[in-house]
Amino acid sequence: MSEPLSQAVLFALLAGSTIPLGAALALWDKVHPNWMSGELRHGVIAFGGGVLIAAVALVLVPEGVELMPGWMALAAFIAGGICFFFIDRTLGRSGKSMGQLMAMLVDYLPEAIALGAMLATGAEAGLLLALLIGLQNFPEAFNAFRERAASSEESAMKTYFPFLLMPLLGPIAAALGVMIFAPNQMVLGALMVFAAGGVLFLTFQDVAPEVKLEKSWAPPLGAVLGFSLGLAGDLFL
Repeated sequence: MSEPLSQAVLFALLAGSTIPLGAALALWDKVHPNWMSGELRHGVIAFGGGVLIAAVALVLVPEGVELMPGWMALAAFIAGGICFFFIDRTLGRSGKSMGQLMAMLVDYLPEAIALGAMLATGAEAGLLLALLIGLQNFPEAFNAFRERAASSEESAMKTYFPFLLMPLLGPIAAALGVMIFAPNQMVLGALMVFAAGGVLFLTFQDVAPEVKLEKSWAPPLGAVLGFSLGLAGDLFL
């Protein structure tokens, strides 16, 4: 296995490892429902929203637009938002408790592909993207588990099981990024900007509505903190 490929697989696996951790926190919250305040729960979700916006603003869009003409980048961004809108609408019509889970996957996998391609081409932002993926997966998994557990009659452990397997998808996606997307820079850029449009849509469709609490400032401050961490990574890495 080449060094870029092994590095991409390792980074994607580490970024994905926060998925079962976030779900484990939600599992603990379900078993011990009184240990975490409602304000803190919303703060965790808001933190994820801040990190998602940081991934869009600091990595996916800036790196992607450099690889293609401006008009193509704009088209890819809009297409990503529209595509994710239809995915979210289809899941909503199905009535299944999979919306947050699928939202996590449809931004995690394109980002993992971009991560692999960026590491293969030596882009310095690859490490930052790996960090942001890991940070965003934690609160997204937390929220996805709570959604499934609230509307499912499965046991808590059965609900948790898929979250243990999801980190394995990241290395596969990263390997595709190294072997297929890295040689074609314009396709890579289109994928990154497309994912950015989808992530932004999902942030305001699935994350932001879950955040608001009356007479509480922790959730919006959580979003600021999440973006601040992404900004710190961009400034110091």
